[in-house]
Amino acid sequence: MSLELKQKVGQLFMVGFDALEPNEQIERLIREQRIGGVILFRRNVHTPAQLARLARRLQEINAEVSDQPLLIAIDQEGGMVMRIEQGVTPIPAAMAFQAAGSVDDCEALSYVNGDELRQMGINMNLAPVLDVNNNRLNPVIGVRAYGEDAATVSRYGLAAVRGLRRAGIVATAKHFPGHGDTSTDTHYDMASVAHGRERLDAVELAPFKAAIAEGVDAIMTAHVMFPAIEPDPTVPATLSRAVLTDLLRSEMGFKGVVISDCLEMAAISQGIGVARGAVETVKAGTDIVLVSHMIERQLAAIEAVTQAVEAGEIPMARVEEALARIYRLKANAAVAGWREQPVEPQRMMQPEALALAQRVQREALRVEGGFKPLDRTRPVLLVTFEVRSRSEIDEVALARNKEPRSSMLDGLREAGYEVREFALSAEALEAEVAEAQAFVQGAAQIVVQTYNAVLVPGQQRYLASLPQQALWLVAGRLPYDLELAPAAQGRLAAFGCRPAALVPVVEKLAGN
Repeated sequence: MSLELKQKVGQLFMVGFDALEPNEQIERLIREQRIGGVILFRRNVHTPAQLARLARRLQEINAEVSDQPLLIAIDQEGGMVMRIEQGVTPIPAAMAFQAAGSVDDCEALSYVNGDELRQMGINMNLAPVLDVNNNRLNPVIGVRAYGEDAATVSRYGLAAVRGLRRAGIVATAKHFPGHGDTSTDTHYDMASVAHGRERLDAVELAPFKAAIAEGVDAIMTAHVMFPAIEPDPTVPATLSRAVLTDLLRSEMGFKGVVISDCLEMAAISQGIGVARGAVETVKAGTDIVLVSHMIERQLAAIEAVTQAVEAGEIPMARVEEALARIYRLKANAAVAGWREQPVEPQRMMQPEALALAQRVQREALRVEGGFKPLDRTRPVLLVTFEVRSRSEIDEVALARNKEPRSSMLDGLREAGYEVREFALSAEALEAEVAEAQAFVQGAAQIVVQTYNAVLVPGQQRYLASLPQQALWLVAGRLPYDLELAPAAQGRLAAFGCRPAALVPVVEKLAGN
């Protein structure tokens, strides 16, 4: 294999690693494999200053072996998917913008988000989500979507694209052709959207068409099957030439970069496999192959694509076409001009940005049905269903003691209430639920913070066991949970359980 081919194939890959500073894994991938991009997760994040140093060092290592700068990407969507949380403006969840009702605020805070990322050396945001959340039982999209119809998603999604691009970083629309109408999380299994083409054009594809017209820089694929587009029912969009080339390129006219969703997700890794999946997604029309975690899989994927090019299975013209798009993307000032960026972030958490984020979050608060505030003269028993095992979409904030928590306990106590809390897992195992039932026995004021209860039978059973005259229900993620306790004394949703989202909830419960 020639050095020239190694350099070319390496540019087609974006990889991740697990450390707060460059480790042996990522150095090897940069120096030996000449990879073109790095994806960062919360495992790579401590503070904005640390992140800026990390990004700078990655670029410096890369500059020793390549004339092409790195794409450094992150999923900083806002709300429940914020890889960076400490020291940055808390961007509300996508659905919160729609609930608050201001497209301009969405664009303004997307600009803030992009500007802060750029200051930390991150030049590509894997956002916004342009999926239409028209399946209430969707476990992976939910509040990450701007709404439940194509027109709303298009309005707010395009505002996010404009804000990010105005900040000078790469915006990435996802998950093409649409992950909204699924009831399966492709991190764990394959999903399918079985609608006909007319419906897909009107709903799933509409926001992406609008984003292409807006000039979105990149589009991320979905590991979802679309039988109306791809005739082979076993081939998801990520691996489908009919989806990525015939539809996205030829029919919809997209000229930017196509990036795959991570091939280590179970929909690919437990099916065709990461290495073979890398070959098939490049053949289908993907320009950047994302392999986020394990070096064995990263190396195997790079080697598989290299061998496929050498064997003629992947035409060299397909590689050159992908490279041309990647190099155009890398001409972006935030990518090409990394040396000119200050090493230390300069404008993080500006007062105006914080005030705007707080206002949007407050205006987004949904209160359904009748409401009465909690009585300060009576104790409050707080039951919190919380995420204890993180996934790519289920992350939890760090509480003051640095333990992973997203709880109203401190807020309610600061508001003057006597509060005791019982916390249990979002899975709501039978033994946990029995303990939680005993905990609230005879209580006059019970506040329950759910987490996607409409998807979890144990949480539903628990809510059904409680006296509604003593219940206040807070939906910790999906707002649809509020329907599970129609006679509760208060039903509130803030589209997430990040600390910033819980502030207006506590204010409302306290009667403020």
